[in-house]
Amino acid sequence: MSSDNRLIYLPLGGAGEIGMNAYVYGYGPAGKERLILVDIGVTFPNMDTTPGVDLIFADIAWLEERRDRLEAIFITHAHEDHIGALGHLWSRLQAPVYARPFTGNHAARKMEEQGQDPEAVNIVDIWPQQINAGPFKVAFLPVSHSIPESSAMVIDSPAGRVVHTGDFKLDVTPILGDPFDRNLWAKVAEPGVKVLTCDSTNVFSPNPSRSEATVGPAIRQLVERAEGMFVATTFASNIARVKTLAEAGRDAGRSVCLLGRAMRRMIEAGVETGILTDFPKTVSPEEAADIPRNHLMLIVTGSQGERRAASGQLSRGRYMGLEMKEGDTFLFSSKTIPGNERDVLRVVNAYSEMGVDVVDDAADLYHVSGHANRPDLSQVHQLVAPKTVVPMHGEHRHLREHVKLARENGYYAVLAPNGTMLDLTPDIPRVADMIETGRTYLDGSVQIGALDGVVRDRIRMALNGHVIVTLIIDEEDEPLGEPWVELMGLPEKGNSKAPLAEVLEADLDQFLGRAEPKTMRNDDKIEEAMRRIVRQVSQNEIGKKPEVTVVISRLSA
Repeated sequence: MSSDNRLIYLPLGGAGEIGMNAYVYGYGPAGKERLILVDIGVTFPNMDTTPGVDLIFADIAWLEERRDRLEAIFITHAHEDHIGALGHLWSRLQAPVYARPFTGNHAARKMEEQGQDPEAVNIVDIWPQQINAGPFKVAFLPVSHSIPESSAMVIDSPAGRVVHTGDFKLDVTPILGDPFDRNLWAKVAEPGVKVLTCDSTNVFSPNPSRSEATVGPAIRQLVERAEGMFVATTFASNIARVKTLAEAGRDAGRSVCLLGRAMRRMIEAGVETGILTDFPKTVSPEEAADIPRNHLMLIVTGSQGERRAASGQLSRGRYMGLEMKEGDTFLFSSKTIPGNERDVLRVVNAYSEMGVDVVDDAADLYHVSGHANRPDLSQVHQLVAPKTVVPMHGEHRHLREHVKLARENGYYAVLAPNGTMLDLTPDIPRVADMIETGRTYLDGSVQIGALDGVVRDRIRMALNGHVIVTLIIDEEDEPLGEPWVELMGLPEKGNSKAPLAEVLEADLDQFLGRAEPKTMRNDDKIEEAMRRIVRQVSQNEIGKKPEVTVVISRLSA
């Protein structure tokens, strides 16, 4: 290995939040490294901080500027936070994509949906097959997770071996997908691992994680005891859980109906790739409408309270010809992701008002996590025995706690949140650079920067309302009539009990009546003065300073 070359690691997303995963590795001379990208995911907006935004991606500007050095994109699995941005951002990177069959099925579809070439997606086999990507040899190492065909990445370079875990848990009976193979992992670790880049999601969970197989009996018992229609929701991508739910319905003598496009897509992908071979027979929503309620089970999307998902639609009334009624049962076979609590509670309360019995996983009976808990992380540290542990996939508190855990286990560990470029070449990695990272919003069909001000202005308008002032000025630089005001998101009357628009118009007209000629010739000064008047008067009348747009039209001679 030339002393001029270095091995680098740079998280662009996923190391500081749970979601939006995008991890860069590079090898070569400083500033000229050949690069690979592991995952290119999304995170989801909320009405409080990103109203109107559809999806959120990692800012890939740094990587886009160096795309001529990007050898490949590797996708560890088909969860949205790892694959969701592929179709949206691929045109800016244009590197070959590698994935296992189930993940590749979703990757190709996402490419097609955004008008990109699905042929850029290459389907590959698992370890020991390796993909040559410039100075790297990369292999997919099977892991268990809450979606089939999840993989860690074994990344070999002249500087040594890196194991990038992706999302994983130690599950030897996962129902579907790959069981965790301790012997295989030991074999991969045997030559020596320089760095373990490791999932940190459940580092605060003190007990060993439970197997997917443990939830089946409790779910079957619950379905058997239910009297009315039984409805269950889970993460659509967890097709092992969907299969368990469907089998419980079938065994209880119920017809099973899947509601929600994402749910159907996942099952179809499982069948197309050969993962699902014995999924229970399902009925269409039209057929379900004619089946007695006590013989029907719906499995629906919307475990996080999404308004447009099937569970949210049912909570507001009839959906696809079906509706919830008193005596029905609704099961959340899922965990509420932090930040989604209000949305989930809205759905729960709507069902409660209908007389529906809602069952959640408060007793840890009907859901298990797809991530390794604290004791499992310690086992992986010891199994892989790396020189260095680099925590990833977590909020800052998760990463920091994972560093502590690794050090407790006797391993050197380094904290590297988004934008931290690590030089992994020496035995003790060092920070080589700090890269400006951020977020890109998909707003409708347009990608905008998080700092562009669009969403900031939207929030301000939502909080403070909006006033539009229109003024026409004639050829003599005199107002043509009075200015007129339109209000949006503001009360019609204020403290004076007079219409707010009329109060504003009167004060603006007074300003125009006493404005000096040089002011009336300067649109910027007029706009500034009118905006100040609107905000001041509004503060006095309604206690708010709204956003103000001033439209000035001049008549030409």
